Amino acid sequence: MKLFPICITVLVCMGCGSSDSKTSDTPSSPADTGAASDPSTTNGDTASPTETGEPSDTGNAADTGAQDDTGGEPEPDPFTPDWPDGTDPFADAVYAFDPGPDAGFGSEGFPEIVLGSPEGRGTSGSLDVLSLGELGSITLEMVDLELFDGPGPDLIVFENAFGTWAETGRVEVSQDGIEWFGWTCEAENAEDGFPGCAGVSQVYATSEFLIDPTDPVVAGGDAFDLADIGVSSARFVRITDSGFNAMGYGGETGGFDLDAIAAANWLGIPTEADDAEGDEP
Repeated sequence: MKLFPICITVLVCMGCGSSDSKTSDTPSSPADTGAASDPSTTNGDTASPTETGEPSDTGNAADTGAQDDTGGEPEPDPFTPDWPDGTDPFADAVYAFDPGPDAGFGSEGFPEIVLGSPEGRGTSGSLDVLSLGELGSITLEMVDLELFDGPGPDLIVFENAFGTWAETGRVEVSQDGIEWFGWTCEAENAEDGFPGCAGVSQVYATSEFLIDPTDPVVAGGDAFDLADIGVSSARFVRITDSGFNAMGYGGETGGFDLDAIAAANWLGIPTEADDAEGDEP
């Protein structure tokens, strides 16, 4: 972990029962490079986390009664969550946690600190994270919305990378918590940006929802496509410190620092009530 500001959030959700789904609008997966784009480089259709979304006021309109025209267009409003009421596309529960040596940071806020939406601070990082320690692992469960293989990347993992500093982790998914499938994390391949690893890209999305936390282009974090590993859907996500973060081990801040996860493509998980209703004649 870095001895600088880092990040996460807390937003535990209720069960859903909706068959609603959301697919990513991203045409291709940033998981190929392990990096997400900086929202500051996207086109004008996407608001920056620091922009207010209001047109400029020069005072002339009030003086003359004429409409103020500064030549610019008003920025779009902040993102409005599009998932069903009572649900969210983030982790809802910690299924297992096996900390490694030098873990401990963030434990006072555990488990909530790794649930819900991310709390990114871009180049500054955030302290709202849980350090896994050397080779430590954590398994998160989604109980109302699950990952499914849709267009582009399906899963985003948020750490607290900043600048050129990265603490890498391996990512695996499972539908039942028993059989696991994962992406190959090239934790020693710094030259190519640690392909297949989480913990590489800065995080911009926060619980304020100024930008869409499920859009890997603007949210930041590291995106993964289920199609790359032959998986159609998943409810469990396991993240394991790669063991190659030597510069970050020591004290209680060692290893991969988990902020949050999000489903870029999600599908409602049926509840028992839905199943019972479906059985009615």
